[in-house]
Amino acid sequence: MSATNRKAPSAPAGGAAPAAVLRRSRRPRITAIAFALPALVLLGALVGYPILYSIGRSLFDASGDRFVGLDNYQEMFSDPATLKAVRNTAIWVVAAPALLTGVGLVLAVLTEKIRWATAFKLLIFMPMAVSFLAAGITFRLVYDQDPQRGVMNAVAVAVHDAFNDSSAYPGARPRGTEVLKQSGDGYQAVASVEPGKAVTLGLVGLPPASLPEQARPAAPAQAAEDAVTGVVYLDFVPGGGGTPGAVDPEERGLPHMAVELTKDDAVVATTTTGDDGSFRFPDAKDGPYGVRLPGKNFAKPYAGIDWLGPTLVTPAIIGAYLWIWTGFSMVLIGAGLSSLPRETLEAARMDGASEWQIFRRITVPLLAPVLGVVFVTLVINVMKVFDLVYIIAPGPVQEEANVLALQMWLVSFGGGNNQGLGSAIGVVLLLLVLPAMALNIRRFRRSNR
Repeated sequence: MSATNRKAPSAPAGGAAPAAVLRRSRRPRITAIAFALPALVLLGALVGYPILYSIGRSLFDASGDRFVGLDNYQEMFSDPATLKAVRNTAIWVVAAPALLTGVGLVLAVLTEKIRWATAFKLLIFMPMAVSFLAAGITFRLVYDQDPQRGVMNAVAVAVHDAFNDSSAYPGARPRGTEVLKQSGDGYQAVASVEPGKAVTLGLVGLPPASLPEQARPAAPAQAAEDAVTGVVYLDFVPGGGGTPGAVDPEERGLPHMAVELTKDDAVVATTTTGDDGSFRFPDAKDGPYGVRLPGKNFAKPYAGIDWLGPTLVTPAIIGAYLWIWTGFSMVLIGAGLSSLPRETLEAARMDGASEWQIFRRITVPLLAPVLGVVFVTLVINVMKVFDLVYIIAPGPVQEEANVLALQMWLVSFGGGNNQGLGSAIGVVLLLLVLPAMALNIRRFRRSNR
């Protein structure tokens, strides 16, 4: 048969032409690209371009006109403020995610054992609805040094005063140095005292309204044989008048003030004043003696803990961060906990395992993937923390609480005006976040298989 008599191959029976099939198979892909294109363009404009621009800008000086190569990176790792920010960021990365994951795990397990678990979870998760600005302002007040305003210091002062007596006369002092002189934290009578003599010790620096209710009018000290007597009083007459150094009828004694009798700088007897401020050391022989008002009478009241001082400012801010993000950790871990095979847990209980053994050997290993996702997500989040540090840390100690994200802003816009160095810090921060992001993406892909 000649080639001209051969028939062209016919199209597959009951099917379309190969080109039509190919076009039909490409249509869903084109549709998907068309729908994803706006998002990709927006992502590139808002994420991709700023990243590339920051990398390029980090290679130029503060003005952006002169190429300096890696000088900004070199300056960053030689700047004490930036190194302190790196140290604090490392503290955040080590402490905050671990604490949040542990607390979230414990709360998630405990909520399964209590009634009204949903209401409890709602209360714990509620801080997530509060902005970081509002949370920062709130905790700035919580950590206030004044116990009348700061909740933390109000609690600290209440606990301290429950176990330690506070001084009754903080800030009291002698009118001059003729009668009393400084002795450590307290005051010592200038003149020595012989048995059978009385000593008069006047103090000022106290508002009359602050005296104890039982304070009675002071009376001049009466001498007694073989005894050292005296009076401690407020040497001040409301409205003026009176004779300094002498007990006037309008002046009141200082009750319950500790008084020490000393000899050769050693304390030989102690007593406290009565309601009229009088005191008495009986059986005092072989003088002379000294009379001292110890410092515990005048110590300032306990003012609490300096939460926002250089030492505790970073742990205090981490505490505020825990308050906000504990609900996030608890809910995610609780969702993983609800998907655990109950038959495994029940079988362990039937075999005699305690709740602690079930928690340690079954619950935690089965929740390991969820715990890993929560931990890595929190690591990424704490590397970007900015708001809480900026708002809670007072200006004088802000450098002690500084982190990389805040340092980047301070260098670029907060007075440094060096966007080259700020861009270099941003690039380093991105490089630190990328491994955690890659690990999280890998975990998500593994869980979807």
